[in-house]
Amino acid sequence: MTTEITTYNPYKGDTLKTYTLDTKDVLNNKLELADSAQKDWKVLKISKRIKLLQNLANEMDKKKAELSELMTKEMGKPILESKAEIEKCTLLIDFYIVNSDQFLQDDIIETEAHESFISYDPLGCILAVMPWNYPFWQVFRFAIPTLTAGNVGLLKHASNVTGCAIAIENLFIDAGFPKGCFQTLVTDHDGIETIIKNDIVKAVSLTGSEKAGRKIAELAGKNLKPSLLELGGNNACIVLKDADLEKHMDTMVKARMQNSGQSCIAAKRFIVVEEIYDEFIKQFKSKVEDLNYGNPTDETTTMSCLAREDLAQILEEQVNKSIDLGAKVLMGHQRDGAYYHPTLLTNVSAEMPVFKEETFGPVAAIIKVKDEDEAYNCASQSRFGLGTMVFTSNYEAASKRISEIEDGAFFINEMVKSDPRLPFGGTKISGYGRELSKEGMLAFVNKKTIYINK
Repeated sequence: MTTEITTYNPYKGDTLKTYTLDTKDVLNNKLELADSAQKDWKVLKISKRIKLLQNLANEMDKKKAELSELMTKEMGKPILESKAEIEKCTLLIDFYIVNSDQFLQDDIIETEAHESFISYDPLGCILAVMPWNYPFWQVFRFAIPTLTAGNVGLLKHASNVTGCAIAIENLFIDAGFPKGCFQTLVTDHDGIETIIKNDIVKAVSLTGSEKAGRKIAELAGKNLKPSLLELGGNNACIVLKDADLEKHMDTMVKARMQNSGQSCIAAKRFIVVEEIYDEFIKQFKSKVEDLNYGNPTDETTTMSCLAREDLAQILEEQVNKSIDLGAKVLMGHQRDGAYYHPTLLTNVSAEMPVFKEETFGPVAAIIKVKDEDEAYNCASQSRFGLGTMVFTSNYEAASKRISEIEDGAFFINEMVKSDPRLPFGGTKISGYGRELSKEGMLAFVNKKTIYINK
């Protein structure tokens, strides 16, 4: 039976640190501490919670360099992207500092009663199961609105970013949050099942794979607990014949290659109308060739290794299977350990893994279509539903086709991205529920009906 977690630097391959898994007694103590902390936390004035958010933002600013370095060492993210991730977390905190009081105000409803309204009460202790690809952002977009609404949080992070998980807990402690308000659980998947069954845990949030989502949804449902799932995606990027390639090509390349392609909302299928196809290929390939691969701690690096070697192996296998089915390699398709060279594939069809599955790395599947109607139809041929982006000079025409796309997001002339001000989530096998904005703050509250007569 495994009793330890060891983290590794995916770029260098060396061992970073070994952590001892929490025993059953330790996990039970953390659950009891969370339950105890929530009793006081839920009645704390919102103004005091917001003050602690400001402290947290200050702590993140102060420790940005060391947190970024830790992130880069554990999962290989280029250091400039790691710093940007910490900064984005701070912007998220700032958003809820400004808006939380308004979001949580009672909602007055006019009825025959003397007074009737909806109050937003915290559910209690919420478990978050989070992935490694954005080890701070994914956690903070759960934790900040959830805790500010009066809940307490338990974090089960991906094992390869255990150092980040512990650092996040320490940030909350150093900011002055009450003991037990936010805790990291150093445990495995077997431990998670026991935790979800515990009556102290009132709901579960997961960001991860379809497989993990189905398991968590099953466990939560079996125990009659709400769940929020943000799962994978194979987002389409539609490039119409009137798209301004010169203006938007950097955005389209970033939409696929950011974070070395390890993003659920990355553009994975590029669906290009034939009139503009050759020029798109020329410009896209040139931009990808300009990416600078190297040590992720170097600030000139724009492309680095994947977070683990087995992830690069999985990606390589998906590409090999697609080639067997007729895909053509325009560039790339070499693997060196955990590094998978940026790869462009053409002649892609719907039965190939690179079309129908999530490819979690720097692989762009490029599909030529005859016209706009075929482009939208092709984009919709997916079991996933996280987001679609369209590049066109006629944004008004694109706006009229919004209802044709069933995804959780539809971006015109911009890459799909998460923004604290806007709700974020998917449809179909990309999950359900919404994070961020007001919807994220109300994800784990009891919308209580209050009816008062004299």
